[in-house]
Amino acid sequence: MRYSDFASVMTNARMNRYLLACGGNTRKTMTLYRKNLQLTQELFTVISCFEVALRNAIDAVVSPLLGNDWLRNAAATGGIFDTPRCRLTRDNINDAIKKLHTYSHYKLVAELGFGFWRFMFAQNQFNATGRILLRVFPSKPTSTPAIQYNNIYIFNQLAQLNDIRNRMAHHEPICFLPGQPIKDTTYARQHYNLILQLFQWMQIDEAALLYGLDHINTVCNEIDNL
Repeated sequence: MRYSDFASVMTNARMNRYLLACGGNTRKTMTLYRKNLQLTQELFTVISCFEVALRNAIDAVVSPLLGNDWLRNAAATGGIFDTPRCRLTRDNINDAIKKLHTYSHYKLVAELGFGFWRFMFAQNQFNATGRILLRVFPSKPTSTPAIQYNNIYIFNQLAQLNDIRNRMAHHEPICFLPGQPIKDTTYARQHYNLILQLFQWMQIDEAALLYGLDHINTVCNEIDNL
């Protein structure tokens, strides 16, 4: 496809950053755009695998303490999330239940999004569930005076993943220096490495789990060498 046709579909405004990053080379510009899409697809797949692993691990930790229907019970009247401080969590659960044609706990777990599970590590939700959720990360480092590897630390790490997930969902590029028309894969690589680190803290063999799915470093190298 000619660049003029490509840009008319994607819009010149959208393509301008890619064109600047490639020094006006239109062939490289189209390649960079496609490589960004490929990188987005690869990273979204890895984040999706992490999201499933995280929610299942949280459920496995909480269910023995609060019961097999702990989410529904927590959002019911008098439940642990039926408080002003956990109101949004309660409402998220009840809204998700309404979307289910037939209720099952496993369907409810799957219906709740990444942002919901991240907030399980916010202070109020962490307290409400018995302060046990750090068991999800049994191999996390021991806290030091300089760094507290507590629930707030985990919450903030998950916030970074949630942010890049939302960027990708809104078709924002992840192959540039933030806010600049300069080709750079550092942002994507940092978030990818964070996912691998969290998998390791969860004692999950990330290489085996992602076998055949993970080509992120390869695509990043192709972008860097473009």
